[in-house]
Amino acid sequence: MSDRHRLAMAVSALALGLACPALADSIARTAPNVIDAPGATSITLPLKQNGGAWPSGHVQGVAVDVQGGYIYYSFTNLLAKYDFSGKLIGTLVGWTGHLGDLDFNPADGKVYGSLEYKEDKAFYIAVIDVSRLDRVGVEASKTEIFRTVYLPEVVSDYSADLNGDGKFEGDDGKFRGDVVASPDHRYDCSGIDGVSFGPAFGHTDGPRYLTVAYGVYGNTRRTDNDHQVLLQYDIADWARYASPLTEAAPHHHGPAAVDGKYFVRTGNTSYGVQNLSYDEAQQRWFMGVYRGQKPSFPNYGLFAIEARERPVLADLIGVPDPGGKGWEQGQLLKLADDGLKNAATGVRGWNQKADVGSQPVGHGLFYFSVNAKSEGLQTADLTLMRWTGDAQKPFVPVRAEDLRDPMRGPVAP
Repeated sequence: MSDRHRLAMAVSALALGLACPALADSIARTAPNVIDAPGATSITLPLKQNGGAWPSGHVQGVAVDVQGGYIYYSFTNLLAKYDFSGKLIGTLVGWTGHLGDLDFNPADGKVYGSLEYKEDKAFYIAVIDVSRLDRVGVEASKTEIFRTVYLPEVVSDYSADLNGDGKFEGDDGKFRGDVVASPDHRYDCSGIDGVSFGPAFGHTDGPRYLTVAYGVYGNTRRTDNDHQVLLQYDIADWARYASPLTEAAPHHHGPAAVDGKYFVRTGNTSYGVQNLSYDEAQQRWFMGVYRGQKPSFPNYGLFAIEARERPVLADLIGVPDPGGKGWEQGQLLKLADDGLKNAATGVRGWNQKADVGSQPVGHGLFYFSVNAKSEGLQTADLTLMRWTGDAQKPFVPVRAEDLRDPMRGPVAP
């Protein structure tokens, strides 16, 4: 049995009550579809939950307030708030942009999400005071609970005129019908998607930064789009930027500079990191993606970075240096030495779906969402899963039998 598998079994056992018989007894007495939240014995985590059916875009991401007992679903142009019992508490509506991945910030009780307006070359972090979301149909433009912060760094890369023809050829140019074929967009940036709070890269402690992942177009003929791009922001002073969003005249209030810009070589993925999350239990960042299409890469669905892994200034292979001398250099992060490994590229990861909602909730437990559509309505099915450490099957659903036998799991690799 590998050390990583032993760790997985240990954290799963802890989470499921093996280390505390009283907790195990408490779990056994609860309804079969809930489990006590780690560190919060008065709160139960649902083993499964459905995010409702909505005339909206598909689910993009989820956020979980473990202590408060709420789950938030981003349905592209609608935000839904449910409590752990499955009761709908409220919805936020009324924007035409693309609301993507979400994360809950326990420091201020707000949900943060990526928000895109490609045609306006405007990219924001939506800051939502979800404690005040208490009814269905709240209009974002008519409430103070919805604010946005502009990200000029993203705009600069997205709108970069790489081929030097004096015009930006993007969603509003001649490649409108096939934006993937555009020669522009630095790093083939398509905007932003994944968001999460966690420590500065290279650390497991210290202040938490909002980390924002680029979307990246899936042009299989380009070589400059094989890295994930991650920005880190200290949001301590973001109250001065947070502004109402007027879609007819998008504002440009936001931090002029990032607190860190990092690159991870995974091979191209379709639209970059869809879901980004930081797991305190393993001290790891997880990146869920739509699988890439380049045959030279393994095209895994999930990648990880160790939090303690220090970034190193290195060549960004495939990204031409602006001065014409070799490759551009950037702060490079190494993938975690875990999971499946592609011998040809050295890329490591897992064949795990984690692209429309993934969120760690402590002690090796994660929520994963699966999207579906029926009769024109979008829905999301959320499942509580536990980390196994198995390269072939890194997560398995938490089941009633796990409460009786928490050490149950796949055979160690």
